[in-house]
Amino acid sequence: MATMADVARRAGVSVATVSHVLNGTRPVLPHTRQAVQDAMDELGYTPNTLARSLVTSRTRSIGLAVSAISNPYFTEILQGVEAAALEHGYSLLIADPHDDPRHERKVVQLLHERRVDGMIVAPSADPRELIAYLGRHKVPTVFLDRVVDAPADGSPRFDQVCADGAEPVARLVTHLAGLGHRRIGMVAGRPGLSTTGERLAGYRDGLAAAGLAYDERLVVHGDSESAGAEQATAALLSLAPPPTALVTANNAMTIGALRALRDHGLSVPDDIALCCFDDFAWADLFSPRLTAIAQPSRDIGAQAVRVLLDRLAASDAPARTVRLPCTFMHRTSCGCAEQPGRSGPPGSPDQPGPPGRSGRSVRSEQGEGAVEPPQSDSPEPPLMSVKGTAS
Repeated sequence: MATMADVARRAGVSVATVSHVLNGTRPVLPHTRQAVQDAMDELGYTPNTLARSLVTSRTRSIGLAVSAISNPYFTEILQGVEAAALEHGYSLLIADPHDDPRHERKVVQLLHERRVDGMIVAPSADPRELIAYLGRHKVPTVFLDRVVDAPADGSPRFDQVCADGAEPVARLVTHLAGLGHRRIGMVAGRPGLSTTGERLAGYRDGLAAAGLAYDERLVVHGDSESAGAEQATAALLSLAPPPTALVTANNAMTIGALRALRDHGLSVPDDIALCCFDDFAWADLFSPRLTAIAQPSRDIGAQAVRVLLDRLAASDAPARTVRLPCTFMHRTSCGCAEQPGRSGPPGSPDQPGPPGRSGRSVRSEQGEGAVEPPQSDSPEPPLMSVKGTAS
């Protein structure tokens, strides 16, 4: 195998210069850097990562602790983290804390013991042990998606990257209210998560903006999972009168809510309107197409890496919280007519006209029976349908 000395001889430089190019420990002139890189390519030289870490006290690795990696939202975040890490020459070590505070503390310690340079963590609903460990060991950390409580002075203790949570949900609620709904139910996530609190705050803000009273009976918790949302939605539908519209707080709970609506023989949006927080790849394949809030998942992951690298470069800089904007994906499950090529909310520049209706009025608060779905000329049912048996 080629050695660093071989590279130095081929490039006509010192071994120290090759080391500076590899480790970034000192500025090197561009033409010299290129000569070293060309020599490495010609010789097939592979840097010894372990030896480099002894010199720099850096492993050029990042620990990522994210629950529910199978969730499409977190999968896209992972793709953003991986791409940005690779771009900057970092590798990833990944662990799933399972949203369990004790397990979370354990996997973060294991990542730390692997000598990662820093961590990106989506904290659980009770991250006290996690925060204590990270603070005690001064681990450079960026909290992802979910933020932690700030001290009394309002300044965050850790860097944080997430999407806007409250305003997008308020937008969904005011949109449904503008379509005539007065009983709008909310299937919220796991209590204790910052995302749950923010989206509930947005729900209440939306009601207030629409002049609607808050009714605690219309808010249920689906535990951020499909099965929990299915049960929670069933509880909402048992109310007298039931809600005429639903807002679900993440993509997994949207699936659970759809199952509950199917089991109760309800059609979306003819019997009940539906809007969801989180867009996902197949939301456009449901019939009707799901009106949703799309989070910039990959950008969140990539931004978390950039913030972490900034922290590694300036450990004493004040912690910061970065919030990225979401996008309103205006489709038809809210009860509006199909409007090809438009994704903004009613009244936005790309959608100046008032929303249409789907052919049937909003169900009254007293509730009507389920409406029979229209017959289709197609020999096969839609790929994903909330009117048939698919879920």
